[in-house]
Amino acid sequence: MRADLEIIQDWIAPGSRVLDLGCGDGALLEHLRDHKQVGGYGLEIDAEKIARCIERGVNVIEQNLDEGLGNFADNSFDVVVMTQSLQALKYPDKVLAEMLRVGKTCIITFPNFGHWRCRWYLTTKGRMPVSDFLPYTWYNTPNIHFCTFEDFERLCHELGARVEERLAVDHEHRHNLGSRLWPNLLGEIGIYRVSGSGLAGHRVAV
Repeated sequence: MRADLEIIQDWIAPGSRVLDLGCGDGALLEHLRDHKQVGGYGLEIDAEKIARCIERGVNVIEQNLDEGLGNFADNSFDVVVMTQSLQALKYPDKVLAEMLRVGKTCIITFPNFGHWRCRWYLTTKGRMPVSDFLPYTWYNTPNIHFCTFEDFERLCHELGARVEERLAVDHEHRHNLGSRLWPNLLGEIGIYRVSGSGLAGHRVAV
């Protein structure tokens, strides 16, 4: 599995019921099923990735995340996972609220646009950052809502959610003392575990 998925699977207890948003080829759900007796579903919109999920025997539903999670009941999953998709959503705040409604715990990963390289690129070149990790130019990027760790944590606070755990890692998903002390400056990717939104019973229209 990808390095970030290796970290995420450590945060999911055996026997949990999991919803994986933008599940890709189903690698995480397959691993959790085979090694932790985890059940659940993946949501995906890409037809080729859906076909790969089916080959793996992963339960998958074709669904656009921007249309919300109204087909799932409150607290119907122990864990809701969304990796590297938050910044590409039209309504990230509403989707996060829906995640917190249907899941007891949520795990979210996203790139940090407050990282020092992004700041340096803007300062020295006066242009939107382009790098190996963020290879897109401003006009063809799938990332439509750029945010930093500070932005995300403020959104969690506004939603009444609690950050239970946070890792600030580099593009190879390593973390060190510097990224623990100054995560918003030195972390390229955030891996968050959040819970406690208090939104059960209040579906959010997306």
